[in-house]
Amino acid sequence: MKRSTDYPLEQRPVVALQDEYPPGFVDPTHSHQRTQLLYASSGVMSVVTEGTSFVLPPQRALWLPAGTAHEVSCRGPVSLRTLYIDPAIDKYPGQCRVIEVSEFLRALILEVVKFGADYDLDGREGRIVRLLLDEIERMPNAPYQARMPMDERLVRVCRAIIADPADGRDLDDLAKLAGMSRRTFTRLFKQETGMGVAVWRQQVRLMEALSLLSSGRPVTMVAYDVGYDSPSAFTAMFHRTFGVPPSQYQVR
Repeated sequence: MKRSTDYPLEQRPVVALQDEYPPGFVDPTHSHQRTQLLYASSGVMSVVTEGTSFVLPPQRALWLPAGTAHEVSCRGPVSLRTLYIDPAIDKYPGQCRVIEVSEFLRALILEVVKFGADYDLDGREGRIVRLLLDEIERMPNAPYQARMPMDERLVRVCRAIIADPADGRDLDDLAKLAGMSRRTFTRLFKQETGMGVAVWRQQVRLMEALSLLSSGRPVTMVAYDVGYDSPSAFTAMFHRTFGVPPSQYQVR
């Protein structure tokens, strides 16, 4: 299987790559010389950087500045369509951001993936690439992410929750996993993430729920998959957080 790679900066300002990842695939922590727009045309990816955890269904893409260390994992099969971009044209240096992917932007990405690495900058392909960059610029940010702690003991706990958002272990169990007292664990967790453990876990559950809903999974199954005791409790929390019912995110 072809792995992600870097392209020399003297090549075209945008170079696209496509790949197919199997369920359970993990691309260990790495970085790129170029800025990257990480996008899956189908399937859901989890991406963890030093500071944040992201979940990316096909309606979203992740802008990763050049040099950003990140790990990618796939629960199910993923069709990767990613762009490597000259960092000189990055208007957000050092800033990761999740963007919404419109149907038009998706179509542009899928078209650019077909281009060779030596496409004509002054011809049709070059014009499409410039339009693609314009569309990326105008896409709104998608505020669905969870801040990661720096302390390795807390990272261990956060990765366990991300791997299984339905994990019902209580504070004592999670503190034990971190190798800390409950008091130290809760204090340090809030200090490093800006929120309590319960709120952080709730964010991860809702991020996972968005991805499952976008793949067509029924609301009732999603509620239990992400750890809620009932579909009604899940629906109430989802509506309170996003302002719409979970059914609005389902694939029709």
